Amino acid sequence: MAIENTRLFTPAAMGAVDRSAIEVGLSGPGLMERAGAAVAASALEHWPGLKRGVILCGPGNNGGDGHVIARYLAGAGVPVERFGMTPKKGTDAAWAYDSFPGAIHTLADYQPEQGDLVIDALFGAGLDRAVSDEIAQLIERVELAKIPVLAVDLPSGLSGYSGLPTGPCFRAQRTVTFAALKTGHVLLPGRDLCGELEVADIGIPARLIASDDPVFINDPSIYGTTSPEIAASSHKYARGHLVVFSGPLISSGASSMSAMAGLRAGAGLVTVASPPGAVMAQSAHFTAVMQRSIVDADALSEWLEDDRLAAFVLGPGFGNKELARDYARMVLEAGRALVLDADGLTAFGETITDLSAYDAPKVLTPHEGEFRRLFPDLLDDDNLSKIDRARRAASHVNAIVVYKGADTVIAAPDGRAAVNCDAPAKLATAGSGDVLAGIIGAFLANGRPAFEAACAAVALHSEAARSAPDRMTAEDLISAI
Repeated sequence: MAIENTRLFTPAAMGAVDRSAIEVGLSGPGLMERAGAAVAASALEHWPGLKRGVILCGPGNNGGDGHVIARYLAGAGVPVERFGMTPKKGTDAAWAYDSFPGAIHTLADYQPEQGDLVIDALFGAGLDRAVSDEIAQLIERVELAKIPVLAVDLPSGLSGYSGLPTGPCFRAQRTVTFAALKTGHVLLPGRDLCGELEVADIGIPARLIASDDPVFINDPSIYGTTSPEIAASSHKYARGHLVVFSGPLISSGASSMSAMAGLRAGAGLVTVASPPGAVMAQSAHFTAVMQRSIVDADALSEWLEDDRLAAFVLGPGFGNKELARDYARMVLEAGRALVLDADGLTAFGETITDLSAYDAPKVLTPHEGEFRRLFPDLLDDDNLSKIDRARRAASHVNAIVVYKGADTVIAAPDGRAAVNCDAPAKLATAGSGDVLAGIIGAFLANGRPAFEAACAAVALHSEAARSAPDRMTAEDLISAI
């Protein structure tokens, strides 16, 4: 999915872009003409053997695009039939219908035939409620017959805001949208329901494709590079000293993976801080990673006097909740960057907002289950998208929140958010999150700002997974960094 404009739009924000285009002199029919031509071209390119173009036309502008699509396909020699509603007179959609007059059958009349391509121009992003029973039955007929669907803007029945189905929903093989992507295109399950995404240029000037809402696809335009810049005069402390806290002997493997990931990701020096009983076990794992025995908070307090300790990872396999809370507070009070993951998050539970009192850089990395335990009120609100939830959580804790998943959202307290769109499914393996925590820690140790560090780390995590073996383990993932 190569997208030039990495900003993401809500349907409302995209509607404002459309209105701005009209205000500067672009005509509604002209935009509709170019949109319909783009979808027809996509249909002819990707389904060259289609026997019948079945255009489902809604009453609004999405349906207007459908009438233009029908005209272009018919002009290319493809038999077409339209099903749906006639538009209201005097609208741009009525202009499109008049440009290719003819019968429009009711939706109930459509009976799938092999060789059909269904082009869904019913509602696009213009509907954010459940479709009617008639359309639900149509969706079922199309699915049962295994007829391919090309969606115009967005599959009908899918929220362009949250990426969640509002009820029965088309599953498209391909979706053509216009000017820029909407949040519903990239949040799951919307991304899967859209199939392959194509963004068509319909002539809206780039300067108008803008929004005050700072939501983006996670992309180098945000974080620069996934490789730390190393000057010729650099030394290991200049690249940052990362500390990873280890849990007891039986669970020390998780922190080992975080430490190795941090070293591979570019920290100049990595130390595993272990309870005395785990030091020997950790020593058996490492050569380049250093060891330090930390028995209690007093020992950590003494060590924190070394101002070369740049960033800390706390949580993977740590276990002791009370000690985790103490260590986290001490690190933050010392003004050091902190990645809080796994047991580190669990240790705070519903008191996680206590962390908002600290201004030191901090990154929280909850997966879905941890997010629910930390922010149950946010998950219980069905009106919020995953982006909304991540941003509100970030505001509550005054920290960067990496809300993990196949559609990881990285959010900052100031409202910035990025959605990662290219994580492969093989990242769903034990230890993957520990590796991510180590990479984030390395980038914080390098001196990157917390939001940019988290975005770059999530990108590198996905990049490494794509180059790792298909049956990847966390150890394979570390080697691929």
